[in-house]
Amino acid sequence: RSCPTGVFLLDIKQNELKMKPAAFSKDSCYLPPLRYPALCTLRSDAGADEYQYIIHGGKTPNNELSDKMYFMSLVSKTSKKITFQCIEKDLGGDVPEARYGHTINVVHSRGKSMSVLFGGRTYTPLAQRTTEKWNSVVDCLPSVFLIDFEFGCCTSYILPELQDGLSFHVSVARDDTIYILGGHSLQNNTRSPNLYKLKIDLPLGSPAVTCTILPGGISVSSAIVTQISDTEFVLVGGYHSDSQKRLTCNTIVLEDSKIEIVESVSPEWTPDIKHCRMWFGCDMGKGSVLLGIPGANKQIIPDANYFYILRCKGVDEDKEEELITQNCSQTSSEDPGDSAPFEDSEEFCFSAEANSFDADDADTYNEDDEEDESETGYWITCCA
Repeated sequence: RSCPTGVFLLDIKQNELKMKPAAFSKDSCYLPPLRYPALCTLRSDAGADEYQYIIHGGKTPNNELSDKMYFMSLVSKTSKKITFQCIEKDLGGDVPEARYGHTINVVHSRGKSMSVLFGGRTYTPLAQRTTEKWNSVVDCLPSVFLIDFEFGCCTSYILPELQDGLSFHVSVARDDTIYILGGHSLQNNTRSPNLYKLKIDLPLGSPAVTCTILPGGISVSSAIVTQISDTEFVLVGGYHSDSQKRLTCNTIVLEDSKIEIVESVSPEWTPDIKHCRMWFGCDMGKGSVLLGIPGANKQIIPDANYFYILRCKGVDEDKEEELITQNCSQTSSEDPGDSAPFEDSEEFCFSAEANSFDADDADTYNEDDEEDESETGYWITCCA
């Protein structure tokens, strides 16, 4: 959390976890460390090798909410250093308010692309705050925002099917359709079992947004989705309630504008995962999920976080899922008493490409590769 860039490079090779702050180019804007931002990948087309990360919202270290939109892209990569460029995007129109716990996806229709933002939480408006509940949060309005990055314009849509605000839900996009699953509503204190289908049509004129409520939803919040094939996804983790984790997994299949959700074989969870009160993590790409649990459940190094890799395999591979324990500890000079409590399971957000898990690429430690710690002011140690 003392990382000056707010972004880490995380690499897993041969079951070893390495983590260090990312470097940014001199023409980059400042990207503050954020908790619970909405993040997705923007490609010019489905097969493009070059892409950008879209980052929106989240909480800052001062517990303030951000309404900024950032574009982050890779500008150079060497054996010793990877450099990113970060640009703040100016938006006009119906700009989404500052929030966290929301999602953002990219849809493609008629040769055009747009980003779709939905859900989240925000602070109570200033006019409605009281001394006792000054920093209390409320559900954002259930508006759907279409963002055209080419012209920097935002348009909001109010759909009658979307009555309640949701946060920490799951969204899966394919072509011109987004499916919204689960999520938590503060107003009702419920995890909705509804499954929503958003269809975005982008003709030459004004976009058309329609919503359909489908059967077969799952009541869950903070679940993680990883893609294992062009049409197949796996739903992992999350919470049934504030005190009950969801240990079952589901396979999601998207084909021909249809969605099918079926329960799949769950891995053999370790006793530590089964008995922990909370867990967190994110999709690492190519069917891999990084899961973490606080070390309070362990007698050894109680301040540490313990990480696990869950690898989900597709129908053409071995059906058996493999859970590999990574006994890695994260340490920080920050006093845990000064930290905000965990909220749901989205403490960390990771993204990676397939080559990050290339076990054949042998990697040896070289002291010359390390950054000068006096410049970054941050270090992290990992041990077997």
